Amino acid sequence: VRIPLPVSNILWEHCIRLANRTLVEGYANVKKCSNEGRALMQLDFQQFLMKLEKLTDIRPIPDKEFVETYIKAYYLTENDMECWIKEHREYSTKQLTNLVNVCLGSHINKKARQKLLAAIDDIDRPKR
Repeated sequence: VRIPLPVSNILWEHCIRLANRTLVEGYANVKKCSNEGRALMQLDFQQFLMKLEKLTDIRPIPDKEFVETYIKAYYLTENDMECWIKEHREYSTKQLTNLVNVCLGSHINKKARQKLLAAIDDIDRPKR
């Protein structure tokens, strides 16, 4: 059965969006990660994008920035991360919390961690 191109594109778009959301959810489940580990995540995602570009003509890739932004957030300083958390409400509380917890020890101390977790809680409070 032939699928019309517009329908095929919609199916691809939904599959790609779901795959990208699943990648971020997977990255948010990481318990410990070094700078090298995050760099490997970026490389893996770039490989994924290259394969997608060969499979489909959909441009731009849906939710590409969603994944890239999450991976790059790991490298932010404490102050930049606080602003980033407040600006990026598209991520779940769990994803934001894990990002802060994974950064603990690598470049964020416990006091900063508590401050960032409080900022996440303040953002989440109106949802409840």
